[in-house]
Amino acid sequence: LRRSAPEPELPAEPPPPEEEPAVEELEMPSPVAQEEVPVVPAEVVEEKVVEPEIRAVEAPPPSKAEEERKEKEKKWKKAKPHEKKIQKGVLKKQIMGQIVEEPESAPATEEKPSPDPSVVRQFQPARVHQRRRGRPTREKKAPTSLPPKASKRVFKIEEVITVGDLAHRMGIKTGEVIKRLIEMGMPTTVNQLLDADAAGLLAQEYGFEVENGAPEMESLIDQEVDREEDLVTRPPVVTIMGHVDHGKTLLLDAIRASNVVDQEAGGITQHIGAYGVEHNGRSLVMLDTPGHEAFTAMRARGAQVTDIVVLVVAADDGVMPQTVEAIDHAKAANVPIVAAVNKIDKTGAQPDRIRQQLSEHGLVPEEWGGQTLYANVSAKKKTGIESLLELILLQADVLELKSNPRKLARGSVIESRLEKGRGAVATVLVKDGTLKVGDAMVTGTHYGRIRSLINHKGKRLKEVLPGTPVEIQGLNGVPVAGQKFAVLKDERTARQIAMHRLEKEREKVISRPRFSLEELHRRIEEGELKELNVVLKTDVQGSLEALRDSLNKLSGGKVKVNIIHAGVGGISESDVMLASASTAVIIGFNVRPEAKGTDLAEKERVDVRLYTVIYDVLEDIRKAMEGMLDPSYREMLLGRAEVRNIFHISRLGTVAGCYILSGKITRNASIRLVRDSVVVHEGKLASLKRFKDDVREAVEGYECGLGLENYNDIKVGDQIEAFVMETVAETLT
Repeated sequence: LRRSAPEPELPAEPPPPEEEPAVEELEMPSPVAQEEVPVVPAEVVEEKVVEPEIRAVEAPPPSKAEEERKEKEKKWKKAKPHEKKIQKGVLKKQIMGQIVEEPESAPATEEKPSPDPSVVRQFQPARVHQRRRGRPTREKKAPTSLPPKASKRVFKIEEVITVGDLAHRMGIKTGEVIKRLIEMGMPTTVNQLLDADAAGLLAQEYGFEVENGAPEMESLIDQEVDREEDLVTRPPVVTIMGHVDHGKTLLLDAIRASNVVDQEAGGITQHIGAYGVEHNGRSLVMLDTPGHEAFTAMRARGAQVTDIVVLVVAADDGVMPQTVEAIDHAKAANVPIVAAVNKIDKTGAQPDRIRQQLSEHGLVPEEWGGQTLYANVSAKKKTGIESLLELILLQADVLELKSNPRKLARGSVIESRLEKGRGAVATVLVKDGTLKVGDAMVTGTHYGRIRSLINHKGKRLKEVLPGTPVEIQGLNGVPVAGQKFAVLKDERTARQIAMHRLEKEREKVISRPRFSLEELHRRIEEGELKELNVVLKTDVQGSLEALRDSLNKLSGGKVKVNIIHAGVGGISESDVMLASASTAVIIGFNVRPEAKGTDLAEKERVDVRLYTVIYDVLEDIRKAMEGMLDPSYREMLLGRAEVRNIFHISRLGTVAGCYILSGKITRNASIRLVRDSVVVHEGKLASLKRFKDDVREAVEGYECGLGLENYNDIKVGDQIEAFVMETVAETLT
């Protein structure tokens, strides 16, 4: 229509074609104005568009509609860019038919009717000019991010979660969540990790409830229930212990030489700390422990690796301090002992004397009515070895050791080391299940996948049955001797458990207090300890006996000193590990700890007390034991007074005029009111005066006025007793 009627007044450069329809279509003219605009058939419009000579036709005089159009063009040129953008969007909707609706009654041959003004009205640009200055804003909607408090939703998270993941689970924009965290005093980013407590606090702000969905790491280790038909007898695990010079190593070689057919020259082919032997078609596992350190460390970490202890004692030497130490370790671990009296071939050997000495430590022979098995052997001449092995198997039958080879492997680490070219190498003992190459394993804070299995002969194996020691490779670090290991279904789970244990271990090291006599007092007050455990080391045997007898005399019916180990010599690593495992204090008399013992005591946080005077030892132990006793209370009478007059004061209540018969009455004392030899009231003083002055006390022979707290039933002739309660510390005598 515009081309058929051009105006000479138009500027040389008319507005862009896409902008002109927007001006024409945005605000619909009134019905009167529409009637004045001449209607041109569609066929004529198309012909005039094609023919160029139509532009030469003289324009008719301007009508009212043209004037309005010119006015709109002027407004369009003056309009701001954002207003033009809004108008273009309205035009686009009109063209797509989203706003302009064609009436159903309109004939096909007639021209397209104008859009319904009621529909267009809400998009009219005139409303834009009616708003305030500035960019137009959309109509604000009610916030929908906060759900109603009544409809709380619950979701689970693990120990930590990122801010972005938390926002996604709640269905809230991440920016809003970060803003809320900043308001809560926790500046953060989208990838910042939140712990379960912080995430739960934030979720509550949005009406959510958070549950800790992190699985218990230890529960990921399958605890399979053994069926009776799957259980088979497993070989016993035997540890040989004893004094250094009593032939322990020689006895180990004799046992192995008499039971291993394909023995290599030079003794053990590959020393891995444990090996298996055969006797009468049955297997045994022998642990080679050069000292007691490994055994004690295993017990301290809760790993019951050993089933039976063989205690070696030289028949010509007798019970030595290290022998007693081995007995203490075995008893503390609740492991049965088989006594092997060695060197019976020597002149001067007295096996009966050895039995007598061991009986004094609780190892009474069976032939004497006890429960300890004894065997006389000679490791040098290899005599009595068969009898010793028979006794070991007999003790194993009594224990009824069984395992299930069908489930995933479980066991303990015997020893570990780091080898160049091989990495972390560990010797493990399978106690249950079957260990295979390729299994995912976790032990302590280390994990990995088993790459190889090598037995004590150096032979590579594909799988290992229960009761077999084997050397493994594939762990990501060197585990600690004595730790348990477990095979899992996949390496990912093993890694999760190891990382979880590592984090817990770090927290424990940071928060673990030093265990001392002061800590003993605290734990005793809380009822955690009922006896005082002590590891006693002295310089000579005489001092040891004197201290032991004195400490035993301190023990009474209420508190007891438990000397778990007493010996002569310096404080060793074994002593420290024993004290750590038994929650004991080490008492050293005229001795000093070894260099390694000092470092280990600091690491294990064991309290080591060093003395040079026996009296100081007994005094410290006495104080520690007395701290275990509950204190008693004793009443101390201060004075007695007689009521001789009564005064009723509205502000103070009843005031008694008294005469002090004996002692004194103090302001902070407790009061007992006695009438006819019967106690009618106990309480505190509310006031104490002499004449009009407040006083702290009134002594014998003087008069005073006193009032009782919350009690006014005082009569002439009553007796008033003042007393205090004293705390009396209990003593051991």
